[in-house]
Amino acid sequence: MTQDEMKLAVAQAAVEYIQPKLARDSIVGVGTGSTANFFIDELAKIKHIFEGAVASSEATAERLKGHGINVFDMNSVDQMDVYVDGADEFDGRLNLVKGGGGALTREKIVADVAKEFVCIVDESKKVDLLGLFPLPVEVIPMARSQVARELVKLDCMPVYREGFVTDNGNVILDLHGLEVEEPKELETRINNIVGVVTNGLFARRGANVILMGTPNGVETIK
Repeated sequence: MTQDEMKLAVAQAAVEYIQPKLARDSIVGVGTGSTANFFIDELAKIKHIFEGAVASSEATAERLKGHGINVFDMNSVDQMDVYVDGADEFDGRLNLVKGGGGALTREKIVADVAKEFVCIVDESKKVDLLGLFPLPVEVIPMARSQVARELVKLDCMPVYREGFVTDNGNVILDLHGLEVEEPKELETRINNIVGVVTNGLFARRGANVILMGTPNGVETIK
């Protein structure tokens, strides 16, 4: 089974998982990235049973609208049944690293509102210790150099993601060489650096369930 076939399988499994939880007035939070795109395509097949979606990026919003799914502004939504998104890494405690696509801040906002966070991945994303994938940090542009100097103190190498601007008009520093033994503490520590918007550790609000695609089918991890 190819990686794309595994992504399609977990997307289909996610729709099957969330369908019983949805009602006519339900809002679905939808993430960003290649696996999320497979999910959007599958979600469109049941768009008649729920009210609409909140998108975690402009790209996701466009894909949802292309399928005729109503897209709501986050400020008009006070509760959300479920949020479905991929991840760049996850560990055995369902902590995640996200933001490879640069949508980490909006993803974190949508996840925070949702009652349940369903993470869809293929088995290549499972790690014993987070940090193998560079940890993205969204930064106010004028603070980039100062934030980088502070991040170096974490014994890592911040690399400016050149030529990339987030949907919020900010820049990304990718942290290489981290070994994340205490994800919640590190998430808070990085977020407390002046000039940081947020970082790609989803530990304080990790996944509730992970659907993981494998060559032998989809595995559910809770």
